[in-house]
Amino acid sequence: MHYQSPKKLEAVILDWAGTVVDFGSFAPTKIFVEAFASFGIDVSLEEARGPMGMGKWDHIRSLCNQEAVAKRFIAKFGHSATDEDVTEIYNLFMPLQIAKVAQHSELIPGALDAIQSLRNSQLKIGSCSGYPKVVMDKVVDLARTKGYEADHVVATDEVPRGRPSPAQALANVIALGINNLAACVKVDDTEPGILEGKNAGMWTVALRFSGNFLGLTYEQYQSLSANEKEQQRQRIDALFALCQPDFLIDTITDLPAVISQINQKLAAGELPSR
Repeated sequence: MHYQSPKKLEAVILDWAGTVVDFGSFAPTKIFVEAFASFGIDVSLEEARGPMGMGKWDHIRSLCNQEAVAKRFIAKFGHSATDEDVTEIYNLFMPLQIAKVAQHSELIPGALDAIQSLRNSQLKIGSCSGYPKVVMDKVVDLARTKGYEADHVVATDEVPRGRPSPAQALANVIALGINNLAACVKVDDTEPGILEGKNAGMWTVALRFSGNFLGLTYEQYQSLSANEKEQQRQRIDALFALCQPDFLIDTITDLPAVISQINQKLAAGELPSR
């Protein structure tokens, strides 16, 4: 038997918040601020966005390790945050997240049309998120009422390790019956999500404007001038540079055109960058 590289894509693995739902990725970030406040530590929205894309316990651990937050923690409690402290903050975070995720559940404008275009191209739709399953189930149910349902969903606590580990992306590959990782593309608005796709050997597409790095509502994004958008493109592209996505696009509405470009590359024998 001889190896043959794929000639076209078979599956797209989509992130959720900031990619398909919740323009600006506000549901997780605002709740981190509230959870830390309940624990007696002030964390800004900008600080909360820093580790976005990781599993939520790991996200809280990373926040506690940030120098500014760590100093506040020591000033408040006299010691650095332990794993037990992280778990206590996580336990404050979870009920808030479950209760309030519906406040930021709207589909990103144009997402349904873009995903339908992918389906028209016979692509399977996998998905994964930094949310644990108890939250992910609610996000999925809300999206279904608005017309979006992925072929498969993997929550961060359904695999041994969350992002940037490739485990969630690979779990989708297995469930969807895909034989070659180069026939898959991972789409995400965060660095851990892009690294997840690269570590899995997939094509990767980073989103500039609908997610964490811009951090604006859709209305705020729409109000930006052409010059402001271009400035933000350059800033965000620089932020994504270290994780080396194969493509950068503004929002999911630009994805079908990139899928066509990837198919052309596959047909010419090219494979995802590593």
